[in-house]
Amino acid sequence: MSSETTRQLLIDAACRAFAENGVERASLLEITRQAGQRNRGAVHYHFGSRAGVLVAVLEEQVEFLRECVGDLLARAEARPGELEPLVDAFVEPAVALAAQGWKGQCFLRIVAELLATQSETSLPPAVYDVIASTRVYEVSHLLDQQLDALPPAVRELRTTLTIGFAVRAVAERAKGQVDSPQIEWLDDETFEADLKAMCLAMLSVAAPAGPTR
Repeated sequence: MSSETTRQLLIDAACRAFAENGVERASLLEITRQAGQRNRGAVHYHFGSRAGVLVAVLEEQVEFLRECVGDLLARAEARPGELEPLVDAFVEPAVALAAQGWKGQCFLRIVAELLATQSETSLPPAVYDVIASTRVYEVSHLLDQQLDALPPAVRELRTTLTIGFAVRAVAERAKGQVDSPQIEWLDDETFEADLKAMCLAMLSVAAPAGPTR
């Protein structure tokens, strides 16, 4: 088996493991076993660390997302002051990625976890760089500017939670359609429109009463 084949098997196994068990909880030894490798240090040999294999997993979707998000950001920039095109800029790429199959769905679950549990500054630099290259942080920063009437802490939390909610909702729906085909799921168009409406409502609601920073 070639080194490149081994590397790809490890990436695929890591993609599933990170999505199903969590980025930090997934066992590197189990990833190695699922990839059919006997060398217990295969992940470290090929990628150097947990962060290294995570970067390799994320990099597989970067080019697609950069192009997709970039087109939608250009559309949003042509409509300054409106929230709807910014919501489009994170919902539509997620829907398109989920439609590509299990890898896209796993990617969305991994990114949703990273957005929910870690700030931009707490991510390993290489992981931050690969996520940033999808331009999702540009969407987040533009949303933050649009919500300038809210207290900064509320604004930051709401933006992060809304994007994470949308990404995970798309991924879990796609997974559910595979795992539970007997359920009558919303058609794709209605689901996407309803998800956008929910995200817009989450971003638009007034700040809570009481002290905020």
